[in-house]
Formats: sequence, structure tokens, C-alpha cells
Amino acid sequence: MALNAFSPPGESLLLFHICHNVTNRFVALIGEIENMAASSRFRRILSKVEGYLELEMPEKALEELAKIDEQYRSRFSVQYLHGMAYRDRQQYDQALPYFLRALAEKPERVEVLLALAWCYKRIDRLDEAISAMEQAYRVAPQEPIVLYNMACYWSLAGDKTNALSWLGRALRMDQDLRKLIEDEPDFDTLRHDPDFEMIVRSK
Repeated sequence: MALNAFSPPGESLLLFHICHNVTNRFVALIGEIENMAASSRFRRILSKVEGYLELEMPEKALEELAKIDEQYRSRFSVQYLHGMAYRDRQQYDQALPYFLRALAEKPERVEVLLALAWCYKRIDRLDEAISAMEQAYRVAPQEPIVLYNMACYWSLAGDKTNALSWLGRALRMDQDLRKLIEDEPDFDTLRHDPDFEMIVRSK
């Protein structure tokens, strides 16, 4: 809009401020719309990543994760899903930094601690796997799989007393865990131990 050359100075200044304020609001609105669009795109990508991981296609999951905008890359969900993708590719060393960053943001998330312990175990860092499970137990003492995994790791460490103690408690909490024991290689060193057999048979 062209200003009238004979408009009083005050009127010109007022019109400038009005136009400036309108422009600022318009720019802010554009920013909000762009943020909403970016957020929607972010959610769509995460949904695809989760789908690919369920289908055991970690390479495709990583391809989708690479498309995430910089502003979202430090988020818990992105770090955790990166870790899961590398874990599923059996690249445990590469998975660990992502799980550790996710854990730093949300130390109460048991699924991260379970995944962390899983990776530590497979790169022969059993002490750290046990430490991760101890932290998981502090967070979720009533979660049977935490106690079961603790039993597995103590069995691998050659500590029968701790292994049987955790296993017995896990089975008392969830009898269905018995279905896992037969095919669980972590218990191979205890497989023919009479105390182990008694715990497995007891109801």
C-alpha cells in the first residue's frame, strides 16, 4: 500500500507499526505451520521405523531415521530406535552410544536398560550387563523379565547362588517364564544341577 505523500507524519508512523505487527504475526504463523508440518513428518518417519523394526528390517529403519530433521535427532525416541536398529543388525558396539544417550534422557525406561544389557552381554562386558539389570530392578522390581534376565547373567558369570535366587523369584512372579528355560543357553552350565532342576520343576 502506497502512503499518501501528504499524510501527517504521525499517521505514517502508525501505519508502519500496524503493518510491522501484522507482518510479524504472519511470519510467526508461518513458523507455527512449518513446525506442525515438521512434527507431522517426524511422527510419520517414526511410525515407519517402528514398522520396519517389527518386520526385522533394520537397514530400512536406519534409512528412515537418516531422514529425520536435525532438530529432532537428539530426542529419546530417535536415540532408542537407532539403538534398536543397530542391535538388530548385531552391531552392538554401535548400538550402545544410542542407548546410553536415551538412558541419560530417561533413566527410568526399563526397555532401554534391557536393550543395553543385551548389547553388553554380547560384547563380553558381562559386569556392565549385570549393572544395567540392577538399575532396571531398582526402577521396576515387579517386572518378571528383569529378574529372569538377571538370573541369566549371573548364570553366565558362574554365580550359581545369585542365578538361582533371581530365577526362583522370577518364576514365582510369572510361571510362563518356564517356557523360556528349555531353550535358554545362558542356563546351560546349570542345566543338570539338582538345585536348578528343583527350581524349574517347582510350582
